[in-house]
Amino acid sequence: MTLVLRPALPADVPHLERWDHEPHVIAATSDDPNANVAFADAEWLAELTSDDPASAYFIAEVEGRPIGAMQVIDPALERTQYWGADCPPNLRAMDIWIGEKDCLGQGYGTQMMRLAVNRAFADPVVEAILIDPLNSNTDAHRFYQRLGFRPIGRRLFDEDDDCLVHRLDRADWRLGD
Repeated sequence: MTLVLRPALPADVPHLERWDHEPHVIAATSDDPNANVAFADAEWLAELTSDDPASAYFIAEVEGRPIGAMQVIDPALERTQYWGADCPPNLRAMDIWIGEKDCLGQGYGTQMMRLAVNRAFADPVVEAILIDPLNSNTDAHRFYQRLGFRPIGRRLFDEDDDCLVHRLDRADWRLGD
């Protein structure tokens, strides 16, 4: 089945809100055993209609069915400065989540990442891509490392997200691989 990664639309808000409460999405985004929402701060309609040129959301669809989402940002320019005010230019950072539980383990995450990485590296100024899975999420570490990402170190984000940051340099990526 063909996966398509398209820009997210306001009509996708119900999917994002539902996926926010899926236990597997929460587990991938929080080490808090009492968490009941993945992206507690997200006001999805505002996120999707924002005019922030440094952030874009995408929906992954298989045969017209939304199954997951991605966010791609320019970490040096995005408004929250999540990656720090001193983040260097010419990078992209990505978040990915499969919202539909029955779509886990089907290779869709790999397809989503390949499409997004190819798109990011199509811009000749992009030098590398950053990913920040939770340090405890060893399945995610293996997933990203299979795609060529290399761990570069642990970092605490937002005071409670203990992450193992990974980086994929342009030189290590083979388009269409």
